[in-house]
Amino acid sequence: MPESQSPTSKPRIVLGVCGGIAAYKTCDLASRLTQQGYDVHVVMTEGATHFVAPLTFQALTLNPVHTSLWPQDSASEAGVAAAIAHISLAESAAAVLIAPATADFIAKLATGQADDLLSTLVLATRAPILVSPAMNPLMLSHPAVQQNLDILRGYGYEIIEPEVGRMACEHVGAGRLPTTDVLAAHLQTALSPREQDLVGKTVLITAGPTRENLDPVRFISNRSSGKMGYALAAEAAARGARVILVSGPTNLSKPQGVHRIDVVSTQQMFEAVTEHAPDCDILIASAAPADYTPKEISTQKIKKRTGGELLHLELMPTTDIIATVAKDKKPGQRFIGFAAETNSDLTEAGRKLQAKNLDAIAFNDVTQEGAGFDIDTNRVTWVTSTQTEAWPLLTKREVAAKIFDELTTDEHR
Repeated sequence: MPESQSPTSKPRIVLGVCGGIAAYKTCDLASRLTQQGYDVHVVMTEGATHFVAPLTFQALTLNPVHTSLWPQDSASEAGVAAAIAHISLAESAAAVLIAPATADFIAKLATGQADDLLSTLVLATRAPILVSPAMNPLMLSHPAVQQNLDILRGYGYEIIEPEVGRMACEHVGAGRLPTTDVLAAHLQTALSPREQDLVGKTVLITAGPTRENLDPVRFISNRSSGKMGYALAAEAAARGARVILVSGPTNLSKPQGVHRIDVVSTQQMFEAVTEHAPDCDILIASAAPADYTPKEISTQKIKKRTGGELLHLELMPTTDIIATVAKDKKPGQRFIGFAAETNSDLTEAGRKLQAKNLDAIAFNDVTQEGAGFDIDTNRVTWVTSTQTEAWPLLTKREVAAKIFDELTTDEHR
C-alpha cells in the first residue's frame, strides 16, 4: 500500500490532462474526486500546462502535480528518486482517467509511444484506463482518429463518448468533454470490483465477418465489424476466463489477455471452432459468418460483361457453425448465439434457440437506432427457453457484462 494512503482511504486516481481547451473542466472533476476522499494525482502533458497552471490542480488535490519524466534536479539523488516515484504511480493507481484526451495523445496510445510521463504511465499500469476524447468535431470524425479509438477499445480501454454541442471554436457537433457527473460515474463503475466469476473457465468466442472468395480479387462478405465479439472477449478476460477469440477480418486490436485465432472464410472459422469447442465451458457465437459461398472460385479475375450481359453466380450454403458444433454439446457446456435481424419479430430467435440446441439467443434488430453495424452500442433482447428480456440501449461492453452476468447467475440457480 502506498505510504500516502491509509487502510481506510479511497483508491488512488491518476487523472491525466492533455492540452485541449476542455482542460479547465477537469479542475472541477479533480476537486469533486478529492472532496469524495479519493487520492487524486494529476499528470499533465506539456500542452496541458498552457491551458491550466499545475498549481491549480495542486491546490485542488493537495498532491504534487506531475508534468515531466525528468524533474529539474534529475541529476541529484533526490531527483532520481522523484522520477522513480512518478513512475510508481502506474503501480499504485486504482484507475487512470485521461480527460481531455487530444487526437495527438490518442494516437500516441494507439501506437504505444512513451515519450512523456503520461504515455509512459499508461503503458506501465495494469489499472483500468478510461479515455475521454474532446476535440473539434471534424477532428473527432477523421478516420485516423476513429481508427485509433478502435485500437484503444481493442486494448480494453474504456472510451467515454464525447457530448454533442457548441464547441469553443463555434463548431457544433460531437466533441465536447462530458460533464463532471458523467466522468465521475464512469470512473465509479471502473472502480467497482469486477467479479472474478469466470476463473477456471474457458470461453470460446467468434467475432467479425467471414469472406468467401469469388476470384483472386473479389469476395462476398457483410458489414460486421467484430466489435461485439471483441467486447465479449475483453469482458470474459477481465473476469478471469481463459479466452479464445476466433476472429474474421477486422480492424480491431486483440484485447489484453486473449488468445486470438485469425480466420478468413466460414470453413476456416468452422474448423477453428470445432477444434476448441470440446474443451470450452462457454461458447458465444457473435460472428456473422457468410451463409453462402460460391460453388466455384474463378482462378482468374472475372471480367466485366459487355453489352449488358448478366453475370450468374452459383452459391451453395456454408456450414452452420454453431448448429453443427452444438450437436455434440456436453453436459455443463453453454452455447449462446446471436441473431441479427432487420425486424423486431422474435419468432426467428425462438426458432434458432430450439433448432440449434442453444442455451440463449442475443437478438437484435439492426435497423433500430443504436443497434446497427460498426457502432459501439447495441439493443439486445435476451431469449432463453424460459425468459425473454429486452435490454435498454447499452454500450457493447455493457451488453457483454450483462451476458456474463446472466450466465453466471444461471449457474448458481
